[in-house]
Amino acid sequence: MPLVKKAKLVKHVKVREDSGNIMEVKMWEVIPSPDKPHGYKYSLAYIVKGKRVIGYDNGEGKRDNRHYGEKVEPYKFKDLRTLTKDFYRDIESYKENKL
Repeated sequence: MPLVKKAKLVKHVKVREDSGNIMEVKMWEVIPSPDKPHGYKYSLAYIVKGKRVIGYDNGEGKRDNRHYGEKVEPYKFKDLRTLTKDFYRDIESYKENKL
């Protein structure tokens, strides 16, 4: 029976702001695959009043993508640090009503 390498959790942070909004970041190291050639699986979400308003993810069978409001677009993944910076920048833009 072949040995299957499990995903390795790299980071998991969940913060509830005083306003009640939730920011959650989950990142795993995985075996590179066609939909995750960089070797990472991730889900970053900013939730306002129970609805995701900003998100970055690459779920099973999906490539890297960015969600803001109802729009979804491809995301050019560079590295985890840049991903995190882009996510936080989008949250700040959302809070400033720039998105």
